[in-house]
Amino acid sequence: MKQTYAVTDIEAIAKTLLAHTTHKIIRIDGPMGAGKTTLIKAICQALGVKETISSPTFSLVNQYQANVDTVFHFDFYRIENQDEVADIGIEEYFESGGYCLLEWAEKIESHLPLAFDHFEIEVIRDTQRCLTKKESK
Repeated sequence: MKQTYAVTDIEAIAKTLLAHTTHKIIRIDGPMGAGKTTLIKAICQALGVKETISSPTFSLVNQYQANVDTVFHFDFYRIENQDEVADIGIEEYFESGGYCLLEWAEKIESHLPLAFDHFEIEVIRDTQRCLTKKESK
């Protein structure tokens, strides 16, 4: 899957992303300012989260209740040593059965599960992005 979209069409691209997932662990990569958090907010809304959705940059993880699942939104940007995530029990989150939406997951490579969906956002211009589903390893 590779799709170019206008940033104003974020709700539609979130639904498209969800339609192309086979796992509840979803890694979203992209440069700073590409719209990872904005896309994750739209994914949460598509899953039925009614709460205010915010970036967990300082807390590492925010938890939300969706229609039928729990959603965990992770932001690993501030991780300095990837083993820090063991302290928050990252494996338990991955094994919880809830959605785990990951930003800056390249900072915790050795702790990622074997099975997850991997997407990358590329900035085309200020108002346009390209979302690509990456091949699993």
